[in-house]
Amino acid sequence: MIDSSAFQGKKAKYFTLGCKLNFSETSTFGKLLGEMGVVTARKDEQADICLINTCSVTDVADHKCRQAIHRLVRENPGAFVVVTGCYAQLEPEKISKIDGVDLVLGSNEKANLVQFLSEGFVSRDNFSTYGTDKPIATYGAYKVGATYKTVKTKDIKSFAPSCSRGNRTRYFLKVQDGCDYFCTYCTIPYARGFSRNPTIASLVAQAKEAAAEGGKEIVLTGVNIGDFGKTTGEKFLDLVKALDDVEGVQRYRISSLEPDLLSDELIDYCAQSRAFMPHYHIPLQSGSDTVLKLMHRHYDRQLFADKIHRIKAVMPDAFIGVDVMVGCRGETPECFEETYEFLNGLDVTQLHVFPYSERPGTSALSIPYVVSEKDKKERSRRLLDLSDQKTHAFYERHIGQEAEVLFEKATRGRAMHGFTKNYIRVELSPADAKAEYDNQLKAVVLGDFNHDKTALKATLKDG
Repeated sequence: MIDSSAFQGKKAKYFTLGCKLNFSETSTFGKLLGEMGVVTARKDEQADICLINTCSVTDVADHKCRQAIHRLVRENPGAFVVVTGCYAQLEPEKISKIDGVDLVLGSNEKANLVQFLSEGFVSRDNFSTYGTDKPIATYGAYKVGATYKTVKTKDIKSFAPSCSRGNRTRYFLKVQDGCDYFCTYCTIPYARGFSRNPTIASLVAQAKEAAAEGGKEIVLTGVNIGDFGKTTGEKFLDLVKALDDVEGVQRYRISSLEPDLLSDELIDYCAQSRAFMPHYHIPLQSGSDTVLKLMHRHYDRQLFADKIHRIKAVMPDAFIGVDVMVGCRGETPECFEETYEFLNGLDVTQLHVFPYSERPGTSALSIPYVVSEKDKKERSRRLLDLSDQKTHAFYERHIGQEAEVLFEKATRGRAMHGFTKNYIRVELSPADAKAEYDNQLKAVVLGDFNHDKTALKATLKDG
């Protein structure tokens, strides 16, 4: 049983790197600790507890994780420091050697983070010791001092529920975790384990709770969301239909869907649904069939194009974001040009471009053709320029139109902003903005671009 009395009035700092799923999980950890009496420390305060939720999608992410750990240890002397997330799963031994780290939790153990933290925080020096002769890099772990309890990746079974908004207006609902795809460049299956999910009934209950708290928009998050149902025998489309019936939630967004799991039936349902927004994020990774095969992706470029055309046929104003990786092994100049021309000809809105990063233990390392860092940067620049052109054109088409915007609390010195149904960022001038507009849906008329071309200025329709 957890003794919460030791946590009353303690202060915590949280630092998250990586995807929306990580941010959702951190927010939930913060909520659980808050229920035990822990308060979030201000920037100028020292914390008693520091939680770092890590990412390991690239070597840059690994470096940022280590920097964050060192900084929080330095700025909060004597704090109990917990490290979890993908980097903690993949490199627990390396993290354990960082001065000041007290607890390292792998993907299976983080579901019981509060329990482990309670044991460690109350009596930092009284821990059972564990040992393993297994290769650390392929195991989840929790560590106290220099000891570990490890779980093989294939044995990661736990699912940590998460539905929280942190300091944002929208809620993030974790509907799935893990991945069975094992793309050649990716370590996520080793860091997160195999695909698993909770029941539709439990997720509907969490959505209802969010609505009762005043939540109007929920983003569905996960590692491979379209794979929902592996654990329970249910279907992602059935989940979408059930959530669509939850009263009070006025908007849902799907954070990312693999193209081979984005069925026409799902697209058609969302097009006429009550609350699912015309907003998609679909990972492409490459527009070259040669490279897609090297990556072990589950589709070709024709299937991807067919999905884009299907969405635009039933939702002409849909916002479509696309993940693209540049410079992976095997991406010759000819393959990159195929990708560029393919994307140039697609009616998509925004490209999320990231350079390939070599990850230890991945099968991509056996592919002989290596792209130079210089070429990666040039390819990234070209695709980012293309993305800017497409986003600008998408926004420009909507100038002068009426839209409904869910506004968010303005940060100091910045205009109040929000998003339309199809994810156009909108700004209200300080003269028009009011604090009570936070988390409120307002009808607006979309105006011209703001000063840095990142949003459209808007006026209230009844203003």
